[in-house]
Amino acid sequence: MENQEYFTLQEVSNLLDISIPRLESMIKKGVLAPVEMTNEGFLFSRDQLRFFEVAEWVFSSNWDEQIKIKPRRKYKSIELFAGAGRMAIGLEKAGFSNVLLNEIDKYACETLRLNRPNWNVLEGSIADIDFKQYEGKIDLLTGGFPCQAFSSAGKKLGFNDTRGTLFFEFARSIDEIKPKVFMGENVRGLFNHDGGKTLETIKNVIDELGYFLVEPKVLKAMYYKLPQKRERLFLVGIRKDLVSKIELFKFPEPFHRVLTVKDALTKGELYEKDVPESQGDKYNEKKRNVMDLVPEGGYWKHLPDDVQREYMGEVIT
Repeated sequence: MENQEYFTLQEVSNLLDISIPRLESMIKKGVLAPVEMTNEGFLFSRDQLRFFEVAEWVFSSNWDEQIKIKPRRKYKSIELFAGAGRMAIGLEKAGFSNVLLNEIDKYACETLRLNRPNWNVLEGSIADIDFKQYEGKIDLLTGGFPCQAFSSAGKKLGFNDTRGTLFFEFARSIDEIKPKVFMGENVRGLFNHDGGKTLETIKNVIDELGYFLVEPKVLKAMYYKLPQKRERLFLVGIRKDLVSKIELFKFPEPFHRVLTVKDALTKGELYEKDVPESQGDKYNEKKRNVMDLVPEGGYWKHLPDDVQREYMGEVIT
């Protein structure tokens, strides 16, 4: 998008994260007026899109400069609730060396070991791990503690859900390891769960552990060179004895354009060659019917409300 003067309706939909039906409604109401009509459809200028805060944010991004920043040394990290390595691989690219990865799911652990045979993968419950041996030896501790308890598509039981109480195991690991910095991630629903009381409890715990919490922020994967509409709330804590020695923490700048599934399957910004043709996954009839309801350029949040709650609730539970 960076060098383009005009944007198609689909590109605007991707950039603003607004479904095409909603954009078409905005056009009918005169809220957004295309500057030109071609055989490919409506075209919109960069200048008119700058009135949208998210578009201006992407257009003025400092991504190219920020991506040049390199670590001064090899930093050590521990990752909890590691899954199949999504965050760990990103940290590896950023210059971190994993000392330990913990995950309870055996298949995820098999994936980790297959992709990174040299990683120290500890399979099992976080509750069974004594982290004291790592005290003062770790630069960064990360963990995407289970989010289902706070999800808008789940039952929203929070700390009354055993999965929600795993935050306190994450807190225990922080207390025992005492990393310089920690980073936790969860669903955006944590922001307002129980009227904000859940997040307030988490903030108090972090403060008592001796960490300064950067103001939590929701990041959307689609703005960071990932073709996925995934939103996550990030908690970044800096040990209080180090706060005065660290420059103001900044969340990453966005990539210069929003990538799509097409970018993930074809040669371009992400990969050097096209993905080989495949039949792909075969959905059952119920799932196909749900997928048919998703508008072009949309995702599960663009489903009818009742379908969202029924289908996403099934997926999460």
